[in-house]
Amino acid sequence: MTHPLDRLTADEFTAALELLTREGLVGETTRLPYLGLEEPAKEQVLGHKDGDPVDRRVRAVLLDLDTGRARTVLASLTRSAVDHVADIAAGQPPVLLEEYPLVEEIVKADPRFEQAMAARGITDLDLVRVAPLSAGDYGIEGERGRRMLRSLMFLQHRPDDHAWAHPIDGIVAYVDLIGRRVAEFHDHQVFPVPVEEGNYDRPTHTRDTLKPIEITQPDGPSFAVEGDVVSWENWRLRIGFDAREGLILHQLSFHERPIVYRASIAEMVVPYGDPSPTRFWQNYFDAGEYLLGAAVNSLRLGCDCLGEIRYFDAVLPEGDGTPRVVENAICLHEEDHGILWKHTDLYTEAAETRRQRRLVISFFVTVGNYDYGFYWYLYLDGTIQLEVKATGVLFTAAHVEDSPYATPIAPGLAAPYHQHLYCARLDMMLDGTANTVVEQEVERLPIGPANPYGNAFTRRLTPLRTESQAQRDADPLRDRVWRITNPGSLNRLGQPVSYVLHPQGRPVLLASDESSISGRAAFATHHLWVTRYHPDERYPAGEFVNQSSPGEGLPSYAAADRPLEGEDLVVWHTFGSTHLPRPEDWPIMPVDTCGFTLKPSGFFDRNPTLDVPASAARHCH
Repeated sequence: MTHPLDRLTADEFTAALELLTREGLVGETTRLPYLGLEEPAKEQVLGHKDGDPVDRRVRAVLLDLDTGRARTVLASLTRSAVDHVADIAAGQPPVLLEEYPLVEEIVKADPRFEQAMAARGITDLDLVRVAPLSAGDYGIEGERGRRMLRSLMFLQHRPDDHAWAHPIDGIVAYVDLIGRRVAEFHDHQVFPVPVEEGNYDRPTHTRDTLKPIEITQPDGPSFAVEGDVVSWENWRLRIGFDAREGLILHQLSFHERPIVYRASIAEMVVPYGDPSPTRFWQNYFDAGEYLLGAAVNSLRLGCDCLGEIRYFDAVLPEGDGTPRVVENAICLHEEDHGILWKHTDLYTEAAETRRQRRLVISFFVTVGNYDYGFYWYLYLDGTIQLEVKATGVLFTAAHVEDSPYATPIAPGLAAPYHQHLYCARLDMMLDGTANTVVEQEVERLPIGPANPYGNAFTRRLTPLRTESQAQRDADPLRDRVWRITNPGSLNRLGQPVSYVLHPQGRPVLLASDESSISGRAAFATHHLWVTRYHPDERYPAGEFVNQSSPGEGLPSYAAADRPLEGEDLVVWHTFGSTHLPRPEDWPIMPVDTCGFTLKPSGFFDRNPTLDVPASAARHCH
């Protein structure tokens, strides 16, 4: 390996498993809910030169299915040695794929399940699907320290029928995975099972009016790829991929000037707003509980990506630690994005137009009923943007008349209100590691001697000096944004160079401040957190989110209230959507988008795209 951030190969996953087995850490009943690259500390990576030796280390999470014992391991593949082993003191490792069918098996073996189905007239139990759902932490007696999942149930009319259309509502099973039993079975109320099917993949009519759109680049793409390193129009970055976070962008630079050291979606939470006794606990952390990256799709040309495409495969560990290759997991391409700049001059009669173009780096995951696409965009003018595309199938419930917590979407069928909240971890490195974050907002000025006609307004700049001050919320009416600056790097006008984080400013977590989910997903209670860089502070909700206690992650990181001015900083940005479902979202949801933008502001001395050529004659008449 030539670089510390090179992605793990299949051979390295195999070597890691062999090492852990040889050291007696992996046995017949051991599973590896997580295995990934242990990235070296930032200073080590920044000091690395081609040809320097690299100590390839991995982090593993081990779970014994018989005893429930969970441990973390740090090991060196280079030295073939285990460096550290520790028991997990709180929380649980992520959910294993093999636990999905296990939950259904356990629930169906419980006599209370058969009784509940009989009460609803359901006789073919093979057509009942039991959904394995994360349990959270609600102080329920006997659950602390146990590995738990909760389960709601759905009916299929036949094996190829989509079960989300037929919730068997009013029932929930609390499953002890290590004890392999149903700890609690609650049958609160009998609801009619909705009958109408939602099989969106078998339409009765397909339109024939859409003509093909072909996107071609006869001379090939403008980007170049060497291993994991991508170069495109002054941009340079390194591709990473992890079972938990999915796609990672390392060392983004423009004209060889560093901007972001590491960017990823470090967590996301989907909290539901139905307080019923069957569903009050529905809150899912798709990265920390279910492993976002492990749910990655194989993308298909012409369906998921159009144009001149470069795909990257992803290598991921199975539950037993063996490697699994997901072909075409990451899509890289460039696309036209309309007008970059344009002017027809009144005096010189010059008429010039340039077109914007962007590099797209994306991946798609399926987590239960929802599908999420994560699209990083790099623009010719230095702008960085992230767009998340949510689609898939709504999580459904039996329709309760006039429910204040759900939307009716089909006869007898409803979809509860919920949110999709994401946290981007942006390890900033603007012209170096000595950065400062300044809050900027517009300010109206009253009429007075300096503003006699009342037309004046200005901007207010407030440095975020400590971690306690750097827990902020967006305010669209004040056009509040956050400037990441480098006070030691000045542009030609004598101002600190900066990039500005433009939030969309949608609602943060709507659950009560006293709720369990507000404590466990504290990152989602603010749009912005800023912390000092520390290599161990990787996840906004803490490392072991599954059944975690309140206060993990960002609240504990920021508790030290470290100074932030001119320091090595990590910017954590929460964004997302509040989903009040529509009938038009059923039986499959058209894409809904959210995201954020990082725009240069004084990072360049002038427009950096003056050298972009006009469109070729064959495209511009």
